[in-house]
Amino acid sequence: MSDTPLADRVRDAVGRVSDPELRRPLSELDMVRGVTAEGSDVNVEIALTIVGCPAAARIEADVRAAAESVPGVGAVSIDVGVMTPAERQALTARLRPVRGMPFGPDSLTRVIAVTSGKGGVGKSTVTANLAVALAQRGLAVGLLDADVHGFSIPPLLGLAKDGVVVQPTRVDQLMLPPVGHGVKAISIGMFLQGADSAGNPATGAVAWRGPMLHRTVQQFLTDVYFGDLDVLLLDMPPGTGDVAISVGQLLPHADVLVVTTPQAAASDVAVRSGLVARQTGQRVIGVVENMAPMTLPDGSVMDLFGSGGGASVAAALSVDDAEVPVLASIPLSPALRASSDAGDPVVLSHPDDAASQEIARLAERIAAQPRRLAGRKLPIAPAR
Repeated sequence: MSDTPLADRVRDAVGRVSDPELRRPLSELDMVRGVTAEGSDVNVEIALTIVGCPAAARIEADVRAAAESVPGVGAVSIDVGVMTPAERQALTARLRPVRGMPFGPDSLTRVIAVTSGKGGVGKSTVTANLAVALAQRGLAVGLLDADVHGFSIPPLLGLAKDGVVVQPTRVDQLMLPPVGHGVKAISIGMFLQGADSAGNPATGAVAWRGPMLHRTVQQFLTDVYFGDLDVLLLDMPPGTGDVAISVGQLLPHADVLVVTTPQAAASDVAVRSGLVARQTGQRVIGVVENMAPMTLPDGSVMDLFGSGGGASVAAALSVDDAEVPVLASIPLSPALRASSDAGDPVVLSHPDDAASQEIARLAERIAAQPRRLAGRKLPIAPAR
């Protein structure tokens, strides 16, 4: 048996429990108020960030399990309280010490805007599954639904069921994004499609012009606490309108992934989204061809939307000093469609499906690409 007092060992174990929304240990968040022991019986006091914290039950269960795992512990009681306004203010100041753009040019988070020339090419489905596939590889991934008029990320990540959308948790001025399949996500749909006070599903639509669209994207980037991310994906609206221009202004250093289908009607306009992104200083890193020909059980190939669109977009966007590759050609897939409708990404539900395997390869290629760090300030100081 350790010579360390039982209460101290329990405090250490409980402090390692991670808050499921903030993804940081409770000890780092000052959420463990006290631990006392009488004989082998232990009492743990914790402070949640807000009243009605949606993660309260899970935090209490994880704290209890951590305390009970300590050798020599008998009965465990948990007292759950709530942070005072001063404690919350100190927490938010510690999480976000400097207000402003956390994904600016000096950020080590790789920002990738997923664009398309027109709607209906499966851009959001590709983005959601790519985000989950990157998270499967151990990366910290965030997903910002920048398609304000046609938001669809919450149901694709399983964050919307029966018309009720999981909403962000507010801690003073910070919004904590919900987590779906390991991906932190934010969408205007989380604010417009929640249930009303009687529990009835509500619906909403956005009829905003440029200034409101710009402000929404800006707030999502500055007021949502994603924490430390390896990758932030932006599901862009189709075309080259207000949001594309705003993202170009706010995130000129972002990489761009262009999604198209094989048919000329989609590929011709997809080129425009890449050209506009490049005009703002963003780098087009590749093309994804979605709804590509699929191989049927008898070995025949069905090319419902033709073929070659991805290659033509990549060729049109390539310039002398920067070749743009086709990073993936995702075949038509009933499993992909059904999994998306169910909010269960195909990369998880059907890992052996041809579309799932191609998305997994896309995630590997994205993760292996070198990042543009030239000119960025690194969070280290030279030895003196």
